[in-house]
Amino acid sequence: MLYAFITIMVIAVVLFILSYFMNDRLADLESQFEQFSISSMQDTYQINKKLKILEEELLTENISFKGTPSEGVKPPAMQKVFRMYQEGYSFEEIANQTDLSTHDVKAIIRSSKS
Repeated sequence: MLYAFITIMVIAVVLFILSYFMNDRLADLESQFEQFSISSMQDTYQINKKLKILEEELLTENISFKGTPSEGVKPPAMQKVFRMYQEGYSFEEIANQTDLSTHDVKAIIRSSKS
């Protein structure tokens, strides 16, 4: 009986020590969830930022300061793109700094020239 008790105690101690070296699956899941949460927050921030730019462009599109709609002032985002283009920035640099696609930047430049 004494041998059985000692054997069980030794096994218990060994298993207890091994439990510290085992991979904690819950910690892995928590880490993955945290990364997903951070990623979704960053995506939401980017979407909100682009939505704000679009709203700004839509709200200021019909405003004219000189009398006739054709003489109206362009939205600030378009002004920034055109100003950067005049300063010699490449389409890719402008796209990176304004969070627009290169295609959008080229379309804004084309529309500003006409």
